[in-house]
Amino acid sequence: MSRDASVRLFAAVDPPPAVAAALSRWARTAARQDRGHDAPALRVLDPASLHVTLLFLGERPASEIDALSTALGDAVQRAQPCELETGAPVWLPPRRPRALAVEVHDPAEELADLQRELARALCAITGEQPPRRFRAHVTVARSRAVPRAQAALPATPQLRFEVAEAVLYRSRLEPEGARYEPLAAAPLGGWRA
Repeated sequence: MSRDASVRLFAAVDPPPAVAAALSRWARTAARQDRGHDAPALRVLDPASLHVTLLFLGERPASEIDALSTALGDAVQRAQPCELETGAPVWLPPRRPRALAVEVHDPAEELADLQRELARALCAITGEQPPRRFRAHVTVARSRAVPRAQAALPATPQLRFEVAEAVLYRSRLEPEGARYEPLAAAPLGGWRA
């Protein structure tokens, strides 16, 4: 890849594999239930691609990857692993929903603190303004069309989990959906290349 090329980037934390698998199972159940309500088919995401986006950076010059990776490591130095809980299902975005997600609750506000610090550090490199609002969630399914009406969804599994690292991802948009490639990972409270 040319250093002048642009890449689609975001920073996230990943739920543990067992949590991702449980959320994916729930999404398959919700998608089956939703099909009977004249709604476009939902494409359930692979458990390995489930994450909580902390900051979407969009298209960035590939030449920024090294600086963003270093800033990610520096930003999480003082952060501690975050204890999180799953919440209710939610359609996103609210006005023209195309994604089914599960809310993520952050009782101690550790994830919110991490998100603010990470956004400040990464936006200092990109020159963008940090987002004003952060809504922690895991997207579990997508639809190409806006559902006319959303069916009542089954209750989400009530899961508690810890996230212990932040990841800088590259997102590659492909016909079958986005594919995510980790570029750098930083354990909360320490750095790892």
